[in-house]
Amino acid sequence: MAAMVALATAEPSARDMSMQVRLTPTQARVLHGVRSGQFNKQIAHDLGIAEATVKAHMTALMRKLNVQNRTQVAIAAQSLVPDIA
Repeated sequence: MAAMVALATAEPSARDMSMQVRLTPTQARVLHGVRSGQFNKQIAHDLGIAEATVKAHMTALMRKLNVQNRTQVAIAAQSLVPDIA
């Protein structure tokens, strides 16, 4: 089952709007790890999955969040509503 989270857009004209992003439960946990500053290897260990699987989830997250790199994923994660725990 995919989790639905709202991501506030950074564009000034769309401040009050949000776009819906569907994340799988594992993608949400990977996103939480990135937001916490963990390395892929640490996230993989915590989730009991391969590091390559974390990388695949990161690629999917970058595509879904429409960002280019890990830092932008972490920044986008901070603006997620509701806050991921």
